[in-house]
Parts: sequence; C-alpha cells; structure tokens
Amino acid sequence: MADEDIDLSALSDDELVEQMHDDLYDGLKEEIEEAVNILLERGWAPYDVLTRALVEGMRIVGDDFRDGILFVPEVLLSANAMKAGMAILRPLLAETGAPKIGKMVIGTVKGDIHDIGKNLVAMMMEGAGFEVINLGINNPVEHFLAAIEEHKPDIIGMSALLTTTMPYMKVVIDTLKEKGVRDDYIVLVGGAPLNEEFGKAVGADAYCRDAAVAVETAKDLVRRKHNKPPPG
Repeated sequence: MADEDIDLSALSDDELVEQMHDDLYDGLKEEIEEAVNILLERGWAPYDVLTRALVEGMRIVGDDFRDGILFVPEVLLSANAMKAGMAILRPLLAETGAPKIGKMVIGTVKGDIHDIGKNLVAMMMEGAGFEVINLGINNPVEHFLAAIEEHKPDIIGMSALLTTTMPYMKVVIDTLKEKGVRDDYIVLVGGAPLNEEFGKAVGADAYCRDAAVAVETAKDLVRRKHNKPPPG
C-alpha cells in the first residue's frame, strides 16, 4: 500500500485534504483519523474539516457509487472511515453549534430485519452533513412516532427488502395523515423491491434507489422545504 509511505503531517493543508478524499475513497480508517487530528491541530474549525474533507470526499464516493464505479462493500468501507473521522468531530461540532443540513429518522419497517442498505443510507446522510437517528430494524409505527416526537426530524426514511413488508410503509404514512402531521415531514422510502410507482402509491415524497440518490434527494427536498412555504 503506497499510503504507508506518505507522511500526512508533511503535506500542506490543500494536499492533505486531497489525500483525505483519496483515503476516504479507499476506506482507510486510521489515515482519516490521523488527518482529521492534524487539521484540528493546525487550527481548522471542526465544521471546515467536516465539509471540505469528509463531506466532499463522500460526495465523490457517492457519485461513483451512483455511476456503478464503486459497489456496496467499497462504499461501506468509505462510510466506516468517514464514521471514524466523525467520531472525533462530533463532540467538537456539538460544542461549536455547527449548522446541520437537517435531521433524519430512518428505520427498517416492521417484520423486516435487513439493514445493510439502510445503514449505508444513514452513513452517507451523516457524511453529507445530516444528523441521523437510526432506529435499526423491525420498527412498528409506534417506533417511528416516538422518534418523530422526540427528535423533530425534517425527514423520515423507511426501508424494506421483503415484498411482504413493503405495504407497512403505507401504514406509517397513513398514521401520520390521520394525526394531521404528514405534511410536516419529508418521507423517503427505499429498498430493493421498491420502485417509483410504489413510492407514489404509498404517499412518500420520493423513492430512492440507493444511498447516493437518497442523499441528493434529501438535500434537494430540505432546501425546497426551507426556502418555500408549503403548497396550499
């Protein structure tokens, strides 16, 4: 591995950020941790490290994932490296009150125990600057409602990998409608057996075929939600 020959501390700030993009791409966790600490020691604001090094690096990963150049195992490695960098930055970001793009509650629906895709979306969303509350697997509507109550998210994400559990997404959305709060949230759905038509049929705002699309869609919808009054 060529990276072992690179002395990260000898690089200029710009070179180091470039190197971090490469290291994220290659899923090199220790190198990312070291580089994050170097930038912080050099007086970088935690938010700048997050956005310029980590988020930008994950954007490149996300683009190549979307275009079929990278695949799930590689993206999981990148997301893991990103997570290691975030672990250092998160307490510092909390102290400085750094802006978040938005907040997301995400979970696999009741009856379904698949979580690789959902976890990938959660990590990529965090990598893009969202705060993510990951509810895990097998979530009945009560779990979603409790998390919404507690965290007041912008986005609710639901995932399913079984055709038998897909209809449960409609149960959650219909419950939000009954409570009169459906329009307060952006609802994104995803999972292998889903498609655009299904997303429309259950009343979601969008169907996202993979993690990269989920990030792009979420950014776009949050931007619109914050910039424009809701229709009607």
